[in-house]
Amino acid sequence: MTEGFDLRALLAERGGERYGLHARHLNPQLPRMLHTIGFDKVYERAAGAHFWDAEGNDHLDMLAGFGVMGLGRHHPVVRRALHDVLDADLPDLTRFDCPPLPGLLAERLLAHSPHLDRVFFGNSGTEAVETALKFARYATGRPRVVYCDHAFHGLTTGALSVNGEEGFRAGFDPLLPDTPIALGDLDALERELRKGDVAAFVVEPIQGKGVQEAPPGFLAAAQALLRRHGALLIADEVQTGLGRTGDFYAYQHEEGVEPDLVCVAKALSGGYVPVGATLGKEWIFKKVYSSMDRVLVHSASFGGNAQAMAAGLAVLSVMESEGTVAHVRRVGGLLKGRLEELVPRYELLHAVRGRGLMIGIEFGRPSSLGLRGRWAMLQTARKGLFAQMVVVPLLQRHRILTQVSGDHLEVIKLIPPLVIDEADVDRFVTAFTEVMEDAHGGGGLLWDFGKTLVKQAVAQR
Repeated sequence: MTEGFDLRALLAERGGERYGLHARHLNPQLPRMLHTIGFDKVYERAAGAHFWDAEGNDHLDMLAGFGVMGLGRHHPVVRRALHDVLDADLPDLTRFDCPPLPGLLAERLLAHSPHLDRVFFGNSGTEAVETALKFARYATGRPRVVYCDHAFHGLTTGALSVNGEEGFRAGFDPLLPDTPIALGDLDALERELRKGDVAAFVVEPIQGKGVQEAPPGFLAAAQALLRRHGALLIADEVQTGLGRTGDFYAYQHEEGVEPDLVCVAKALSGGYVPVGATLGKEWIFKKVYSSMDRVLVHSASFGGNAQAMAAGLAVLSVMESEGTVAHVRRVGGLLKGRLEELVPRYELLHAVRGRGLMIGIEFGRPSSLGLRGRWAMLQTARKGLFAQMVVVPLLQRHRILTQVSGDHLEVIKLIPPLVIDEADVDRFVTAFTEVMEDAHGGGGLLWDFGKTLVKQAVAQR
Protein backbone atom coordinates (compact mmCIF):
# COMPACT_ATOMS: atom_id res chain seq x y z
CA MET A 1 0.00 0.00 0.00
CA THR A 2 1.48 3.35 -1.05
CA GLU A 3 1.99 6.14 1.42
CA GLY A 4 -0.78 8.75 1.34
CA PHE A 5 -0.18 12.21 -0.07
CA ASP A 6 -0.06 14.84 2.70
CA LEU A 7 -0.30 18.35 1.28
CA ARG A 8 0.03 20.07 4.66
CA ALA A 9 3.21 18.17 5.40
CA LEU A 10 4.63 19.02 1.98
CA LEU A 11 3.98 22.72 2.48
CA ALA A 12 5.41 22.62 6.00
CA GLU A 13 8.55 20.91 4.72
CA ARG A 14 9.19 22.91 1.56
CA GLY A 15 7.03 26.03 1.66
CA GLY A 16 10.05 28.09 2.65
CA GLU A 17 11.66 27.32 -0.72
CA ARG A 18 8.97 29.17 -2.64
CA TYR A 19 11.15 31.89 -4.19
CA GLY A 20 13.95 29.47 -5.01
CA LEU A 21 11.53 27.03 -6.65
CA HIS A 22 10.18 29.78 -8.88
CA ALA A 23 13.67 30.98 -9.74
CA ARG A 24 14.74 27.48 -10.77
CA HIS A 25 11.63 26.08 -12.42
CA LEU A 26 9.20 28.86 -13.43
CA ASN A 27 9.49 32.44 -14.70
CA PRO A 28 12.92 33.51 -13.35
CA GLN A 29 12.08 37.22 -13.64
CA LEU A 30 9.19 37.04 -11.16
CA PRO A 31 11.24 36.41 -8.01
CA ARG A 32 13.89 38.82 -9.29
CA MET A 33 11.28 41.56 -9.68
CA LEU A 34 9.74 40.86 -6.26
CA HIS A 35 13.12 40.96 -4.54
CA THR A 36 13.97 44.24 -6.30
CA ILE A 37 10.89 46.15 -5.17
CA GLY A 38 10.68 44.58 -1.74
CA PHE A 39 7.53 42.56 -2.40
CA ASP A 40 9.19 39.24 -1.56
CA LYS A 41 7.03 38.54 1.46
CA VAL A 42 5.73 35.23 2.76
CA TYR A 43 1.95 35.18 3.14
CA GLU A 44 0.49 32.30 5.09
CA ARG A 45 -3.28 32.74 5.34
CA ALA A 46 -6.09 34.95 4.09
CA ALA A 47 -9.73 35.84 4.66
CA GLY A 48 -11.95 38.37 2.93
CA ALA A 49 -9.97 41.46 1.96
CA HIS A 50 -7.05 40.66 4.25
CA PHE A 51 -4.11 38.30 4.43
CA TRP A 52 -1.41 37.67 7.00
CA ASP A 53 2.33 37.20 6.60
CA ALA A 54 4.62 34.77 8.40
CA GLU A 55 4.98 37.22 11.30
CA GLY A 56 1.21 37.45 11.75
CA ASN A 57 0.93 40.98 10.33
CA ASP A 58 -2.39 41.90 8.74
CA HIS A 59 -2.28 43.19 5.13
CA LEU A 60 -5.10 44.95 3.28
CA ASP A 61 -5.61 43.64 -0.24
CA MET A 62 -6.41 46.41 -2.74
CA LEU A 63 -5.49 44.21 -5.71
CA ALA A 64 -7.82 41.19 -5.38
CA GLY A 65 -5.55 38.95 -7.45
CA PHE A 66 -5.99 41.31 -10.45
CA GLY A 67 -9.74 41.23 -9.81
CA VAL A 68 -10.19 37.49 -9.30
CA MET A 69 -11.06 37.74 -5.60
CA GLY A 70 -14.34 39.58 -6.06
CA LEU A 71 -15.83 38.15 -2.87
CA GLY A 72 -12.47 38.17 -1.11
CA ARG A 73 -10.55 35.09 -0.14
CA HIS A 74 -12.27 31.97 1.18
CA HIS A 75 -15.86 33.13 1.23
CA PRO A 76 -17.68 30.50 3.34
CA VAL A 77 -20.55 30.02 0.86
CA VAL A 78 -18.18 29.36 -2.04
CA ARG A 79 -16.06 27.03 0.12
CA ARG A 80 -19.14 25.07 1.13
CA ALA A 81 -20.30 24.76 -2.47
CA LEU A 82 -16.94 23.32 -3.48
CA HIS A 83 -16.95 20.85 -0.58
CA ASP A 84 -20.49 19.85 -1.57
CA VAL A 85 -19.65 19.29 -5.24
CA LEU A 86 -16.57 17.22 -4.39
CA ASP A 87 -18.49 15.15 -1.87
CA ALA A 88 -21.25 14.50 -4.42
CA ASP A 89 -18.97 12.21 -6.48
CA LEU A 90 -20.47 13.53 -9.71
CA PRO A 91 -19.62 11.82 -13.04
CA ASP A 92 -18.02 15.01 -14.27
CA LEU A 93 -16.79 15.71 -17.82
CA THR A 94 -18.11 12.56 -19.45
CA ARG A 95 -18.41 14.75 -22.57
CA PHE A 96 -21.43 12.73 -23.69
CA ASP A 97 -24.15 13.92 -21.35
CA CYS A 98 -25.76 17.22 -20.34
CA PRO A 99 -24.98 17.79 -16.64
CA PRO A 100 -27.23 20.26 -14.81
CA LEU A 101 -24.66 22.65 -13.31
CA PRO A 102 -23.56 24.37 -16.57
CA GLY A 103 -27.19 24.88 -17.54
CA LEU A 104 -28.02 26.30 -14.13
CA LEU A 105 -25.07 28.71 -14.15
CA ALA A 106 -25.87 29.82 -17.71
CA GLU A 107 -29.47 30.45 -16.66
CA ARG A 108 -28.29 32.53 -13.68
CA LEU A 109 -25.85 34.59 -15.77
CA LEU A 110 -28.38 35.24 -18.50
CA ALA A 111 -30.85 36.52 -15.90
CA HIS A 112 -28.44 39.43 -15.47
CA SER A 113 -28.10 39.78 -19.26
CA PRO A 114 -31.68 39.78 -20.56
CA HIS A 115 -30.77 40.70 -24.15
CA LEU A 116 -28.45 37.69 -24.46
CA ASP A 117 -29.48 34.07 -24.97
CA ARG A 118 -26.65 31.53 -24.71
CA VAL A 119 -23.35 30.89 -22.93
CA PHE A 120 -20.10 29.13 -23.74
CA PHE A 121 -17.98 28.13 -20.74
CA GLY A 122 -14.20 28.05 -20.94
CA ASN A 123 -11.43 28.39 -18.41
CA SER A 124 -10.17 31.99 -18.38
CA GLY A 125 -10.74 35.54 -19.49
CA THR A 126 -8.45 35.25 -22.47
CA GLU A 127 -10.32 32.11 -23.56
CA ALA A 128 -13.62 33.99 -23.26
CA VAL A 129 -12.20 36.66 -25.57
CA GLU A 130 -10.86 34.03 -28.00
CA THR A 131 -14.35 32.54 -28.15
CA ALA A 132 -15.92 35.93 -28.87
CA LEU A 133 -13.41 36.64 -31.64
CA LYS A 134 -14.01 33.26 -33.29
CA PHE A 135 -17.78 33.54 -33.03
CA ALA A 136 -17.81 37.10 -34.41
CA ARG A 137 -15.64 36.18 -37.37
CA TYR A 138 -17.67 33.08 -38.20
CA ALA A 139 -21.07 34.71 -37.69
CA THR A 140 -20.27 37.71 -39.91
CA GLY A 141 -17.98 35.98 -42.40
CA ARG A 142 -15.48 38.81 -41.97
CA PRO A 143 -11.85 38.60 -40.83
CA ARG A 144 -10.99 41.84 -39.02
CA VAL A 145 -11.62 43.09 -35.48
CA VAL A 146 -11.19 46.69 -34.30
CA TYR A 147 -9.89 47.31 -30.79
CA CYS A 148 -8.68 50.26 -28.70
CA ASP A 149 -5.23 51.61 -27.96
CA HIS A 150 -4.04 50.54 -24.49
CA ALA A 151 -6.60 47.72 -24.36
CA PHE A 152 -5.87 44.47 -22.55
CA HIS A 153 -7.90 41.44 -23.64
CA GLY A 154 -5.53 38.58 -22.81
CA LEU A 155 -2.22 37.10 -23.92
CA THR A 156 -3.11 34.08 -26.08
CA THR A 157 -2.52 34.69 -29.76
CA GLY A 158 -6.02 35.75 -30.77
CA ALA A 159 -6.54 37.95 -27.72
CA LEU A 160 -3.02 39.32 -28.13
CA SER A 161 -4.03 40.50 -31.60
CA VAL A 162 -6.44 42.95 -29.96
CA ASN A 163 -4.04 43.93 -27.17
CA GLY A 164 -3.24 47.63 -27.31
CA GLU A 165 0.09 47.42 -25.49
CA GLU A 166 3.11 47.02 -27.78
CA GLY A 167 5.23 45.56 -24.98
CA PHE A 168 3.02 42.47 -24.88
CA ARG A 169 2.84 42.10 -28.68
CA ALA A 170 6.52 42.58 -29.53
CA GLY A 171 8.19 39.46 -30.91
CA PHE A 172 4.98 37.45 -31.32
CA ASP A 173 4.10 38.58 -34.85
CA PRO A 174 2.43 37.82 -37.15
CA LEU A 175 -0.88 38.19 -35.34
CA LEU A 176 -4.44 38.25 -36.65
CA PRO A 177 -5.71 41.06 -38.92
CA ASP A 178 -6.90 43.61 -36.40
CA THR A 179 -6.80 47.41 -36.20
CA PRO A 180 -6.53 49.79 -33.21
CA ILE A 181 -8.38 53.06 -32.69
CA ALA A 182 -8.32 55.52 -29.80
CA LEU A 183 -10.90 54.87 -27.07
CA GLY A 184 -13.78 57.21 -27.86
CA ASP A 185 -12.85 57.92 -31.50
CA LEU A 186 -16.09 57.32 -33.40
CA ASP A 187 -14.73 58.79 -36.62
CA ALA A 188 -11.88 56.26 -36.67
CA LEU A 189 -14.31 53.43 -35.96
CA GLU A 190 -16.56 54.51 -38.82
CA ARG A 191 -13.61 54.75 -41.22
CA GLU A 192 -12.68 51.14 -40.46
CA LEU A 193 -16.28 49.94 -40.74
CA ARG A 194 -16.66 51.49 -44.20
CA LYS A 195 -14.00 49.10 -45.51
CA GLY A 196 -16.58 46.31 -45.16
CA ASP A 197 -14.33 43.64 -43.63
CA VAL A 198 -14.82 44.33 -39.91
CA ALA A 199 -16.43 41.50 -37.94
CA ALA A 200 -16.54 43.24 -34.57
CA PHE A 201 -15.36 45.98 -32.27
CA VAL A 202 -14.06 44.68 -28.92
CA VAL A 203 -13.89 47.13 -26.02
CA GLU A 204 -13.45 47.31 -22.26
CA PRO A 205 -16.06 49.80 -20.95
CA ILE A 206 -13.33 50.85 -18.52
CA GLN A 207 -9.81 49.99 -19.58
CA GLY A 208 -7.75 48.20 -16.97
CA LYS A 209 -4.61 49.97 -18.13
CA GLY A 210 -4.75 53.45 -16.66
CA VAL A 211 -8.41 53.02 -15.60
CA GLN A 212 -9.66 54.97 -18.63
CA GLU A 213 -13.44 55.04 -19.03
CA ALA A 214 -15.15 55.15 -22.41
CA PRO A 215 -16.47 58.72 -22.93
CA PRO A 216 -20.18 59.24 -22.18
CA GLY A 217 -22.29 58.12 -25.11
CA PHE A 218 -19.44 56.38 -26.92
CA LEU A 219 -20.64 52.80 -26.45
CA ALA A 220 -24.19 53.57 -27.61
CA ALA A 221 -22.93 55.50 -30.63
CA ALA A 222 -20.42 52.76 -31.47
CA GLN A 223 -23.20 50.18 -31.24
CA ALA A 224 -25.33 52.15 -33.68
CA LEU A 225 -22.42 52.38 -36.15
CA LEU A 226 -21.69 48.68 -35.86
CA ARG A 227 -25.29 47.69 -36.51
CA ARG A 228 -25.46 49.98 -39.51
CA HIS A 229 -22.41 48.26 -41.00
CA GLY A 230 -23.32 44.68 -40.02
CA ALA A 231 -20.57 44.27 -37.40
CA LEU A 232 -20.79 43.12 -33.78
CA LEU A 233 -20.10 44.76 -30.43
CA ILE A 234 -18.00 42.66 -28.02
CA ALA A 235 -17.90 43.90 -24.42
CA ASP A 236 -14.90 42.60 -22.51
CA GLU A 237 -16.18 42.51 -18.93
CA VAL A 238 -13.53 40.10 -17.66
CA GLN A 239 -12.34 42.61 -15.07
CA THR A 240 -15.21 45.11 -15.02
CA GLY A 241 -18.09 42.62 -14.80
CA LEU A 242 -19.86 41.03 -11.84
CA GLY A 243 -20.35 44.21 -9.84
CA ARG A 244 -16.85 45.69 -10.03
CA THR A 245 -18.01 49.11 -11.26
CA GLY A 246 -21.26 49.42 -9.32
CA ASP A 247 -23.51 47.67 -11.84
CA PHE A 248 -23.50 44.00 -12.76
CA TYR A 249 -21.75 44.93 -16.04
CA ALA A 250 -19.87 48.15 -16.71
CA TYR A 251 -21.64 48.67 -20.05
CA GLN A 252 -24.90 49.01 -18.11
CA HIS A 253 -23.82 52.48 -16.98
CA GLU A 254 -24.83 53.67 -20.44
CA GLU A 255 -28.51 53.37 -21.35
CA GLY A 256 -29.41 51.33 -24.41
CA VAL A 257 -26.12 49.47 -24.81
CA GLU A 258 -26.72 45.79 -25.60
CA PRO A 259 -23.51 44.05 -26.77
CA ASP A 260 -23.78 41.09 -29.11
CA LEU A 261 -21.14 39.17 -27.13
CA VAL A 262 -20.00 39.65 -23.53
CA CYS A 263 -16.91 38.11 -21.93
CA VAL A 264 -16.70 37.42 -18.19
CA ALA A 265 -14.27 35.50 -15.98
CA LYS A 266 -12.11 36.45 -12.95
CA ALA A 267 -14.62 37.06 -10.10
CA LEU A 268 -16.96 34.33 -11.38
CA SER A 269 -14.41 31.84 -10.06
CA GLY A 270 -14.90 32.81 -6.44
CA GLY A 271 -11.10 32.87 -6.33
CA TYR A 272 -10.93 29.08 -6.51
CA VAL A 273 -11.56 27.42 -9.87
CA PRO A 274 -10.58 29.08 -13.19
CA VAL A 275 -13.61 29.82 -15.33
CA GLY A 276 -14.52 32.01 -18.27
CA ALA A 277 -17.81 32.60 -20.02
CA THR A 278 -18.81 34.11 -23.35
CA LEU A 279 -22.43 35.20 -23.51
CA GLY A 280 -24.04 35.88 -26.86
CA LYS A 281 -27.13 36.26 -28.95
CA GLU A 282 -29.11 33.28 -30.21
CA TRP A 283 -28.39 33.82 -33.91
CA ILE A 284 -24.62 33.92 -33.34
CA PHE A 285 -24.59 30.61 -31.48
CA LYS A 286 -26.92 28.99 -33.98
CA LYS A 287 -24.68 30.03 -36.84
CA VAL A 288 -21.55 28.63 -35.15
CA TYR A 289 -23.30 25.42 -34.03
CA SER A 290 -25.38 25.09 -37.19
CA SER A 291 -25.60 21.28 -37.40
CA MET A 292 -24.75 18.10 -35.53
CA ASP A 293 -21.59 17.89 -37.63
CA ARG A 294 -20.47 21.12 -35.94
CA VAL A 295 -21.42 20.15 -32.39
CA LEU A 296 -17.78 20.29 -31.22
CA VAL A 297 -16.51 22.97 -33.60
CA HIS A 298 -15.65 25.06 -30.55
CA SER A 299 -15.17 23.41 -27.18
CA ALA A 300 -12.90 23.27 -24.13
CA SER A 301 -11.74 20.12 -22.33
CA PHE A 302 -12.38 21.54 -18.87
CA GLY A 303 -15.18 23.91 -19.85
CA GLY A 304 -18.25 23.56 -17.68
CA ASN A 305 -16.55 21.34 -15.11
CA ALA A 306 -18.55 20.80 -11.95
CA GLN A 307 -16.18 22.60 -9.58
CA ALA A 308 -16.09 25.78 -11.69
CA MET A 309 -19.86 25.74 -12.18
CA ALA A 310 -20.47 25.26 -8.45
CA ALA A 311 -18.14 28.16 -7.64
CA GLY A 312 -19.90 30.39 -10.17
CA LEU A 313 -23.35 29.54 -8.86
CA ALA A 314 -22.22 30.24 -5.31
CA VAL A 315 -20.70 33.58 -6.33
CA LEU A 316 -23.91 34.77 -7.99
CA SER A 317 -25.97 33.57 -5.05
CA VAL A 318 -23.80 35.53 -2.61
CA MET A 319 -23.89 38.65 -4.78
CA GLU A 320 -27.66 38.56 -4.93
CA SER A 321 -28.25 37.72 -1.25
CA GLU A 322 -25.65 40.15 0.13
CA GLY A 323 -26.45 43.05 -2.20
CA THR A 324 -22.89 43.18 -3.53
CA VAL A 325 -23.57 45.59 -6.40
CA ALA A 326 -25.22 48.16 -4.13
CA HIS A 327 -22.41 47.75 -1.59
CA VAL A 328 -19.81 48.42 -4.29
CA ARG A 329 -21.62 51.54 -5.41
CA ARG A 330 -21.72 52.88 -1.85
CA VAL A 331 -18.22 51.95 -0.66
CA GLY A 332 -16.64 52.77 -4.02
CA GLY A 333 -18.25 56.20 -3.94
CA LEU A 334 -16.87 56.75 -0.45
CA LEU A 335 -13.34 55.72 -1.43
CA LYS A 336 -13.28 57.77 -4.62
CA GLY A 337 -14.76 60.80 -2.89
CA ARG A 338 -12.19 60.79 -0.10
CA LEU A 339 -9.34 60.42 -2.58
CA GLU A 340 -10.68 63.25 -4.75
CA GLU A 341 -10.53 65.51 -1.70
CA LEU A 342 -6.75 65.02 -1.63
CA VAL A 343 -6.14 66.23 -5.21
CA PRO A 344 -6.05 69.97 -4.36
CA ARG A 345 -3.71 69.28 -1.41
CA TYR A 346 -0.90 67.52 -3.28
CA GLU A 347 0.65 68.87 -6.47
CA LEU A 348 2.01 65.44 -7.46
CA LEU A 349 -1.54 64.03 -7.36
CA HIS A 350 -3.31 64.96 -10.60
CA ALA A 351 -6.55 62.97 -10.83
CA VAL A 352 -8.75 60.26 -9.35
CA ARG A 353 -11.07 58.44 -11.75
CA GLY A 354 -13.06 55.26 -12.20
CA ARG A 355 -16.34 53.73 -11.06
CA GLY A 356 -17.33 51.57 -8.13
CA LEU A 357 -14.30 49.69 -6.85
CA MET A 358 -12.18 50.19 -9.97
CA ILE A 359 -10.28 53.40 -9.27
CA GLY A 360 -7.23 54.98 -10.86
CA ILE A 361 -4.98 57.44 -9.00
CA GLU A 362 -2.90 59.46 -11.45
CA PHE A 363 0.29 61.37 -10.63
CA GLY A 364 1.85 64.10 -12.72
CA ARG A 365 4.46 66.82 -13.02
CA PRO A 366 4.48 69.09 -9.94
CA SER A 367 4.57 72.87 -10.06
CA SER A 368 7.14 73.67 -7.37
CA LEU A 369 10.79 73.91 -8.41
CA GLY A 370 12.21 71.41 -5.89
CA LEU A 371 9.71 68.67 -6.68
CA ARG A 372 10.01 69.30 -10.43
CA GLY A 373 13.69 68.38 -10.30
CA ARG A 374 13.02 65.13 -8.47
CA TRP A 375 10.16 64.30 -10.82
CA ALA A 376 12.34 64.97 -13.87
CA MET A 377 15.05 62.66 -12.49
CA LEU A 378 12.56 59.79 -12.33
CA GLN A 379 10.99 60.53 -15.72
CA THR A 380 14.40 60.61 -17.39
CA ALA A 381 15.25 57.19 -16.00
CA ARG A 382 11.89 55.56 -16.72
CA LYS A 383 8.31 56.78 -16.83
CA GLY A 384 6.20 55.11 -14.17
CA LEU A 385 8.81 55.12 -11.39
CA PHE A 386 6.97 57.60 -9.21
CA ALA A 387 3.86 55.42 -9.09
CA GLN A 388 6.10 52.49 -8.15
CA MET A 389 7.63 54.65 -5.43
CA VAL A 390 4.15 55.05 -3.93
CA VAL A 391 3.19 51.38 -4.24
CA VAL A 392 6.28 50.19 -2.34
CA PRO A 393 5.82 52.17 0.92
CA LEU A 394 2.12 51.37 0.88
CA LEU A 395 3.13 47.72 1.23
CA GLN A 396 6.32 47.97 3.26
CA ARG A 397 5.21 50.60 5.77
CA HIS A 398 1.44 50.30 5.75
CA ARG A 399 0.93 46.67 4.68
CA ILE A 400 -1.42 47.55 1.81
CA LEU A 401 -1.04 45.74 -1.52
CA THR A 402 -1.65 47.81 -4.68
CA GLN A 403 -0.32 47.86 -8.24
CA VAL A 404 0.91 50.26 -10.90
CA SER A 405 -1.74 50.28 -13.61
CA GLY A 406 0.46 49.39 -16.58
CA ASP A 407 4.02 49.77 -17.76
CA HIS A 408 5.27 53.37 -18.14
CA LEU A 409 2.15 54.78 -16.45
CA GLU A 410 2.07 57.09 -13.45
CA VAL A 411 -1.21 55.55 -12.29
CA ILE A 412 -2.03 53.27 -9.38
CA LYS A 413 -5.06 51.03 -9.86
CA LEU A 414 -7.27 50.02 -6.96
CA ILE A 415 -9.35 46.90 -7.57
CA PRO A 416 -9.94 45.54 -4.06
CA PRO A 417 -12.26 42.69 -3.16
CA LEU A 418 -15.84 43.88 -3.43
CA VAL A 419 -16.34 43.15 0.27
CA ILE A 420 -14.09 45.93 1.66
CA ASP A 421 -15.82 48.14 4.22
CA GLU A 422 -15.58 51.68 5.60
CA ALA A 423 -12.75 50.71 7.96
CA ASP A 424 -10.72 49.45 5.00
CA VAL A 425 -11.39 52.68 3.12
CA ASP A 426 -10.22 54.70 6.11
CA ARG A 427 -7.08 52.58 6.44
CA PHE A 428 -6.16 53.04 2.79
CA VAL A 429 -6.83 56.79 2.68
CA THR A 430 -4.87 57.36 5.89
CA ALA A 431 -1.89 55.40 4.59
CA PHE A 432 -2.01 57.02 1.15
CA THR A 433 -2.13 60.47 2.75
CA GLU A 434 0.99 59.69 4.79
CA VAL A 435 2.83 58.55 1.66
CA MET A 436 1.83 61.75 -0.14
CA GLU A 437 3.03 63.83 2.81
CA ASP A 438 6.39 62.08 2.63
CA ALA A 439 6.62 62.64 -1.13
CA HIS A 440 5.85 66.33 -0.84
CA GLY A 441 8.23 66.74 2.07
CA GLY A 442 11.07 66.37 -0.41
CA GLY A 443 13.01 63.77 1.52
CA GLY A 444 12.47 60.64 3.52
CA LEU A 445 12.34 57.02 2.57
CA LEU A 446 10.18 57.48 -0.51
CA TRP A 447 12.67 59.57 -2.47
CA ASP A 448 15.57 57.46 -1.21
CA PHE A 449 13.83 54.47 -2.72
CA GLY A 450 13.28 56.49 -5.88
CA LYS A 451 17.04 56.90 -6.26
CA THR A 452 17.41 53.13 -5.99
CA LEU A 453 14.80 52.62 -8.71
CA VAL A 454 16.58 55.11 -10.95
CA LYS A 455 19.88 53.24 -10.60
CA GLN A 456 18.16 49.94 -11.44
CA ALA A 457 16.35 51.42 -14.44
CA VAL A 458 19.58 52.87 -15.82
CA ALA A 459 21.45 49.59 -15.24
CA GLN A 460 18.83 47.64 -17.26
CA ARG A 461 19.22 49.81 -20.37
